[in-house]
Amino acid sequence: MRIGGETDINRVKVSAVMEFLFLVLFLVLLAAAAATGVTADSRDSADWKPTDAGRRWHSGTC
Repeated sequence: MRIGGETDINRVKVSAVMEFLFLVLFLVLLAAAAATGVTADSRDSADWKPTDAGRRWHSGTC
C-alpha cells in the first residue's frame, strides 16, 4: 500500500533528473581533472609530427 501520492510518473521524473545530475557531475569531475593536469594524452607521437606549411616535416636522418 502506498501512502503520500507517489506515482510512477514522479519516479520516472526523479530518475531522469538523477541521471542528468550524475552526467553533469561526471563532466565537471572530468573537466576538473583536465584543468589540474591529472589526465594524460593517449595519442602517440605520430599524431604530433611537426609540419611546414601543412606538409609533414621529415628529418634528414630518415
